[in-house]
Amino acid sequence: MSGTTSPVRRLLVVTAVAAEREAAAAGLASALVPGAVTTDSLADGAPATPFEAAATATGPTPAPHPLALHATVLAGGVGPGAAAATTAAALARAEAAGRPYDLVVSAGIGGGFAPAVPVGSVAVASAIVAADLGAQTPDGFVPVAELGFGTSRHLPPQPLGRTVAEVLAAAYGPVLTVSTVTGSAERAAELADRHPGAVAEAMEGFGVAEAAGAAGLPVLEIRTVSNAVGPRDRAAWRIGEALEALTAAFGKLPGAMGVGTEHG
Repeated sequence: MSGTTSPVRRLLVVTAVAAEREAAAAGLASALVPGAVTTDSLADGAPATPFEAAATATGPTPAPHPLALHATVLAGGVGPGAAAATTAAALARAEAAGRPYDLVVSAGIGGGFAPAVPVGSVAVASAIVAADLGAQTPDGFVPVAELGFGTSRHLPPQPLGRTVAEVLAAAYGPVLTVSTVTGSAERAAELADRHPGAVAEAMEGFGVAEAAGAAGLPVLEIRTVSNAVGPRDRAAWRIGEALEALTAAFGKLPGAMGVGTEHG
């Protein structure tokens, strides 16, 4: 998955929960022509429905641009397993209907590695890493790839990822997928040491990337930061702020992807 070779016409965005889905959809709807965004929730069996931007949009809404892009925003469930299963199902369903996707984006809120990636900021993945997939040994953690059992890393298309990060004014670096959210300073330091330059931690990116990779599609991961990776302090979380940042980021995403202005 080194890059995209044709314009993106159909985009699948996979979040974990409905609040993230609505925030990302609101941003996309503010940038695209009416009817270009639908929302879906394969995790609970709900069918795809047209998204109305006014329902959840936060802050000022930019004037729509007639971009030749259709986006589906999916709430796929929490964790890499649910994310992989629902992403794969959505991709298969679209392929069977003759409307395959061109690009998959894992999106939502997550933890940022302080102080470089503070609360309210945006992170774009240079690599999507399964940070706890492997084996614990007397000499430390060994990633599954080093055990000879597959991969623990997917690389988004670098030119596109860098451009998206620049337009979104985002931190650009590895985003870590974990099955257990970090809750201590010691664990945060261990992850930062093992993955130099890591910008964020979340729970679904690697699952989404596995499904996209199996379908031969490029993948991005975009996170907005609700809390610092480290000691678990719910009182310090800023979920509302992170969701607003997610809407703003997805309002800029179509332009960052350089989607053409003709109707497709």
